[in-house]
Amino acid sequence: MLTYRVNATRQDQHGSLATCKNAEVVLDTDVNGRPDAFNPAELFLASIAACMIKGIERVTPMLDFQLRGVEVRLHGVRQDTPPKMISVDYELIIDTDEDDQRLELLHKNVRKYGTISNTVAAALPLTGTIGRLG
Repeated sequence: MLTYRVNATRQDQHGSLATCKNAEVVLDTDVNGRPDAFNPAELFLASIAACMIKGIERVTPMLDFQLRGVEVRLHGVRQDTPPKMISVDYELIIDTDEDDQRLELLHKNVRKYGTISNTVAAALPLTGTIGRLG
């Protein structure tokens, strides 16, 4: 079993700071929001994106899959009462010359082996597509 630790501390009424290892992330915890930090819902979506990109980094050597870049676009829907995320859609955009069958193989592997994406998919609809740049 792997374990993870993150510490977060309130800086003031406008924000907080999360730390882990030698990294830190400013958090938008202001009730009015702030444009220079991720709010909790955006952090949630960013964690899904990071999981997918890390999964791609993990499987491309095994699949001998060649790519030049990756972009993940996410859209989350939040309901107000009770407040919760109810769905997430994503689009994986890969800059590659690989054929469509290999692109789908990459997508299948990303969906199958992602810690965060698997956790999210068990809790709410997580749907998406994979395509190529251009």
